[in-house]
Amino acid sequence: MTVGLLVTEGTRFLRSRGVATPRLDAELLLAFVLEKRRVDLLIHPEVEVTPDKVGVFRKLLQKRAEGVPVAYLTGEKEFMSLEFRVTPDVLIPRPETELLVERVLDFLKLQDHDRHNFLVADVGTGSGAIAVSLAFYHPRVRVLAIDIAEEALRVARYNAMRHGVQGRTEFLQGDLLTPLLQAGETGKGDVVVANLPYIPTEKIASLPRDVRAEPEIALDGGSDGLDLYRRLLPQAALFLAPGGLLACEVGPGQGGLLAEMLDHRFWSKPKIELDYQGQERLFIVIRKKD
Repeated sequence: MTVGLLVTEGTRFLRSRGVATPRLDAELLLAFVLEKRRVDLLIHPEVEVTPDKVGVFRKLLQKRAEGVPVAYLTGEKEFMSLEFRVTPDVLIPRPETELLVERVLDFLKLQDHDRHNFLVADVGTGSGAIAVSLAFYHPRVRVLAIDIAEEALRVARYNAMRHGVQGRTEFLQGDLLTPLLQAGETGKGDVVVANLPYIPTEKIASLPRDVRAEPEIALDGGSDGLDLYRRLLPQAALFLAPGGLLACEVGPGQGGLLAEMLDHRFWSKPKIELDYQGQERLFIVIRKKD
């Protein structure tokens, strides 16, 4: 069979199973099987595919129809124009999280250019997508990336090595900022960035099947979705230097709730930013200067 016929077959099959993006998923899976770029399939739909690879493609289509995300099937996900390894042990990086990285980079650009480097803590690093991207795109950033799951940290370390930033990224196992505070890292940080679980527990069961395939520990934020952020705020106030930035990803309606939790002795007025769909997505606040 040809590439074009397989894409058509895969698209029809996935559509019949209720997959939201059938053609895109079929193209991504076939490109993965053929070790080609997706654009190559579009340019050369006439290329014949060997029977063994047709069989592999159809098996992947079946798994996709069963709800396994494409990124877990291919082991890859693009984020900030970089390719990241992902496994079922980590949350799949989302395009909207790129906004979080961009805001941190914007903040760092405005800081003192004579400084040798900046200290950033990435809390709940998962695949390391945020930490690695920050180190990759800012040569004077040192990132301390923390996750409670060692399985996730193994993925993150691989991604740091893959993109050549292992010398400026350190991966620590622990609960939120606790490893840094226990090591005496107080009043030193320039940025705390966090994409912690923020989905309320009662909403987990109603999430799309693809999302429910991801680690629940990376999704469930407790009764109001803010359990971990509630604990992070006082820790971030201790870790950050005056003028430091706390940047968090949140869900719709959570920015105002998080703002109410701030101890205004330590924090300036927060800013809540929307994503490209007009939904609340970023919570940005500066540590007050003494």
